[in-house]
Amino acid sequence: MAKNILIVCTSCDRLGDTDEPTGCWAEEVVAPYYIWKKHGYNVTIASVKGGEVPMDEASLNPPFLTKEVEEFLLDDAAMKGLMESLPLSQVTAAGYDAVFLPGGHGTCWDFPDNAELLALLSQFVEANKVVSAVCHGPMGLVNVKGPDGQPLVAGKKATCFSDAEEFAVAKEKLVPFLLETRLKELGAVFQSAPEKWAPFALRDGNLVTGQNPASSARVAELVVEALSSA
Repeated sequence: MAKNILIVCTSCDRLGDTDEPTGCWAEEVVAPYYIWKKHGYNVTIASVKGGEVPMDEASLNPPFLTKEVEEFLLDDAAMKGLMESLPLSQVTAAGYDAVFLPGGHGTCWDFPDNAELLALLSQFVEANKVVSAVCHGPMGLVNVKGPDGQPLVAGKKATCFSDAEEFAVAKEKLVPFLLETRLKELGAVFQSAPEKWAPFALRDGNLVTGQNPASSARVAELVVEALSSA
């Protein structure tokens, strides 16, 4: 039986109360999408509000435009998923083997306190299914509880867009909170690459996290590993 992966994207297209555009980071959707497709997995794209997923324009232009993103933009079937994403209100964990949260700064505002996303992720946790996220995607995990009622990340190896990287892109005062700091406060055994922007991902059982856009492919591979060992 083919595995089924649910990708949940942000629907937020502005940095907080500013007019500065943001959205989902393209590479973080595209790299995993193609890796999972090559494994014969079925991939469904959802978003907080449904419909067209706002994409961070920077991720669609050099130097961040990858070969896979260029391919994706010309892939009608793939683009249909991004243009007509399912709203969270229409998805449950049933029928999916794993959930994946790509980042982009939009997630900072519509992931952490979203009741529908929290309920959905809790379903995956309760069913002992794979939960994965990359870069700012772990914003969606900060309020998720594990089976023991403690934060999902407590005592688990985890990573995300590091505080050093947030300062490097000068958004440390725009985001509601620094994600690395929050994960540590929740009890995560936080790890990151020695150098900013280097690929880095971790798997702790059914929890898979990646540090930054360059880590997206590694996250996808660790999800495959987790699903293969289930």
